[in-house]
Amino acid sequence: MIKNMTLGQYVSGNTLLHRADPRTKIILTMVLMVYFVIIDSFIQFAIGTIFTVIVLAGTKVHIGYVIKSIRPIFFIMVVTGIINLVTTKGNTAIDLGFVRITYEGIEITLKMFIRLSIIIINSSMITYTTTPITVTDAIESLLGGLKRFRVPVHEVAMMMSLSIRFIPILAEEADKLMKAQASRGAEFDQGGIINRVKNYIPLLVPLLTGAFRRAEELAMAMEARCYRGGEGRTRLKQLKYTKEDIKVLIIFLLFIICAIVAKLLCNSNNLYF
Repeated sequence: MIKNMTLGQYVSGNTLLHRADPRTKIILTMVLMVYFVIIDSFIQFAIGTIFTVIVLAGTKVHIGYVIKSIRPIFFIMVVTGIINLVTTKGNTAIDLGFVRITYEGIEITLKMFIRLSIIIINSSMITYTTTPITVTDAIESLLGGLKRFRVPVHEVAMMMSLSIRFIPILAEEADKLMKAQASRGAEFDQGGIINRVKNYIPLLVPLLTGAFRRAEELAMAMEARCYRGGEGRTRLKQLKYTKEDIKVLIIFLLFIICAIVAKLLCNSNNLYF
């Protein structure tokens, strides 16, 4: 699971989404997250899934690479789905005697799987198509108004960007530690859940030690380059909105319009999907 983690990794390319301003991508992604949370009909989920597929095709990111972003939480999704299946009350679909599965439980579980999957995939598009330094500049620009209240916007944006960037690095280091421990006889996939958790504990100390070492090296490198925060800092590439952002906005508006029209048609015909 650890070695398949792709969050925070940048995939180089020259697609429309790669060229778009990172502020546009962040704002539209936040709107999408809210939309995917509040929708509750299968027709809206279908349109959201189609939109996600179109975005993936447009970024030219390999589908297998994107699926890896879902794997870290797949176990949680399965456990939550099972709980919904056996605890949701309603019309019986399958009666096994000791457990009863309802149609309502199946519906809630399907919607949960689709909702979480499209949320994770769409949110991952920011890091897949934007370099970490550009993400930092975009967050700083969007939160620029907070500087009036003496909020260290640049430092906050830098910490957020570094945190995302360190996720794949720490995942790779954890994978190396697991292989080293396995070569010495450690078993991480044997026994019950409690035993597996105990087997992972010896990884924490070297992993935390390595994380602190990397943080110290990064701090020393930033000091050696005279980094003093955002005050007086210049940028090699200035952020600016272009016609690419207009194209992205038009595609996004078309998606929202299609979703609203489909929902209204279903309501007018008394259909529930």
